[in-house]
Amino acid sequence: MIGERMIDKPAIGGWLSFCSPLLRGERAAQIVEFAVALPLLVVFVVGIFDFSGAFTLKQRLTNIARDAARAAAVDPVNDLLHPSNALPQSVMDAFQTIDSSLLASKLNDCGVTASGSPTGLTWTFTAHGNGCPAIGLTITINRGYYFPPTGANPPGVSCTGQNPNGQTSFVGTCVSIQYFYPWRFGRAASLLGASMILPPQIEGIAVAMNEN
Repeated sequence: MIGERMIDKPAIGGWLSFCSPLLRGERAAQIVEFAVALPLLVVFVVGIFDFSGAFTLKQRLTNIARDAARAAAVDPVNDLLHPSNALPQSVMDAFQTIDSSLLASKLNDCGVTASGSPTGLTWTFTAHGNGCPAIGLTITINRGYYFPPTGANPPGVSCTGQNPNGQTSFVGTCVSIQYFYPWRFGRAASLLGASMILPPQIEGIAVAMNEN
């Protein structure tokens, strides 16, 4: 018929037969690309969640340590002048603030108890019960933390006093909380053949000036 184009069906079938391997090859290439990119995607996703969780935990521990340091710093130092087997009330106040805050934050307190012998004016409490790993929880409370008014360094996890360098020392209460963190990023990084050494604990440290 005039005006109509004749369609050659065998020609179409041959064209599809020619393109079919190309289509299959493109699909296979996409699968290979996805398989190559998947480990990298997993590392990114796990890293985002893992490091954000570690940052959130550090902020929470720092806030708890700050509250505990303030609770002890406002107490009188009379209980520190008469050593006894009993825990000083100011140290007990800091310890109870930490324990109750951990539980209120839905964090395992690892069964920590207020018992231990001081080194000077520093008390250290460790625990790894209630299903916590061996690294568990470490609480350090130094009621005699001294530091210079200028040029002082940030406090360390041991809450050791700093050299005043001839200056008049400030005396405060230093509280350090070291809490276990189950990293998952290291296992994810192993998909790329990399090895990661990450700290087994996240710490929060705070200092408050003694008021009495």
